[in-house]
Amino acid sequence: MEEHFDVLVVGGGINGAGIARDLAGRGWKVILAEASDFAAHTSSSSTKLIHGGLRYLEYFEFSLVRKALQEREVLLKSAPHIIWPLRFVMPHDKAMRPAWMVRIGLFLYDHLAHREVLPGSTSVNLRSSKLGAPLKAQYKRGFVYSDGWVDDARLVLLNALDARDKGAEMLTRSPVTSVQRHAQGWTAQIATPEGPRQVHARALVNAAGPWAESFLRAVAQPVQGEALATKHLRLVKGSHIIVKRCFEHDHAYIFQNPDKRIIFAIPYEGEYTLIGTTDVELAPAALEGFAKASIDESEIAYLCSQASRYFTKPVLPADVVWTYAGVRPLLDDASGDPSAVTRDYLLETNTLGAPLLSVWGGKITTFRKLAEDAADLVGAMLGDRRSAWTEKAMLPGGDLREWIGAPVRPDSDFERLVAAVNQRYPYLPPKLARRLARAYGSRIDRVLGTAARISDLGMAVAPGLYAIELRYLQREEWACSADDVLWRRSKLGLHYSEAERAAVAAWFQQNPL
Repeated sequence: MEEHFDVLVVGGGINGAGIARDLAGRGWKVILAEASDFAAHTSSSSTKLIHGGLRYLEYFEFSLVRKALQEREVLLKSAPHIIWPLRFVMPHDKAMRPAWMVRIGLFLYDHLAHREVLPGSTSVNLRSSKLGAPLKAQYKRGFVYSDGWVDDARLVLLNALDARDKGAEMLTRSPVTSVQRHAQGWTAQIATPEGPRQVHARALVNAAGPWAESFLRAVAQPVQGEALATKHLRLVKGSHIIVKRCFEHDHAYIFQNPDKRIIFAIPYEGEYTLIGTTDVELAPAALEGFAKASIDESEIAYLCSQASRYFTKPVLPADVVWTYAGVRPLLDDASGDPSAVTRDYLLETNTLGAPLLSVWGGKITTFRKLAEDAADLVGAMLGDRRSAWTEKAMLPGGDLREWIGAPVRPDSDFERLVAAVNQRYPYLPPKLARRLARAYGSRIDRVLGTAARISDLGMAVAPGLYAIELRYLQREEWACSADDVLWRRSKLGLHYSEAERAAVAAWFQQNPL
């Protein structure tokens, strides 16, 4: 039996989830199909920054930087539990860029868009500041500026949750095996875990990320042999390493490299430092069968070498405790250097038959604006323009007013939430209370329910992870496996031993949904 929808969205990364949320909030009947898990690929493998992209100023991407800086403010206010301000230290290296050039860049960065939440840039004497303590003595001065940090995988989840709350049907582990274009709509075959489904949608949104081009070439069946794929993607792998904490303070570093690239060294999960990223071009064949990208030894060596140019204590490959890699689907703009390829997005409409919208490129910071623009275009193609709504809207868990009263600023608001959680659930260990507040924000009571003591949380499957939370993640957040929980719904896998990770896997085997 064929089911009918207004829009089928293909892809459950940040762009697909954001578009589904926006469309559903405008009243469209939406179904989203993701072949793997939400944020299983690119959208959980970013450098986890909400930023304007300071280095893009060198490529004169002023429009992109302004758009990203505007969105930075919007997102910081929409989800203060998973997005928060972060200060960055740039040690000045005379051999890289002159100080006057850095100052001009930071002035532009401070003033290209209106700022309410984040402080502006300043200079710092690294020899007399704690910010210089981990650095080699040759770095005597530096610059400090603001950006934001995000739990990228949970950002995707929050968009998916909001889309579902607004009526969208959100499918994971459900690849679209074929779509046939007709004059009045699209017929799609979806292989769900429960069996095949056939759906009819008036419009199709191709938000398949790194697979957006191959989806149009290999899965979509056009009318009368027309070519649906008119653009080319450049697939650029970005890899990261995690090492034990390299410094004690709460700022991050941005390091300039001799190859004119930059890397970040960012406080991560309390005990670690995240270092990345690389830019390695991939052939499309590398992603056949939804293969997951992985880091190469040469990338590990590169990141260790560049970080060691700055840190007094060298970063060695043997220090790496975890790695991850993602593939950025960048729109091919004929740039020779992968680092120079634009991070902006292009939304391409095709109305030669049933409406088709393809998402080319993009970055996590601008996902909300991309989704808003996409929903505007879909409405126009369907002949029914509906009003945008997400700019002032909170993401699930982000509205803290019932817990803390009127908001003041995102970072202090979150600390007030933690205090309120500790007061309402005094039996929670402080570390667990903070983690749950970070993950779920004002929805923490949906996880804990009526639990009045620690024993009400059920079995401790692993340290700080109880059955009550796993059941919530199964029931509400599409978690089907240990990997879903340990590496995307959280980063607990980084803190657990192999035996503890195995215990979580065993729980899922013993407690299927």
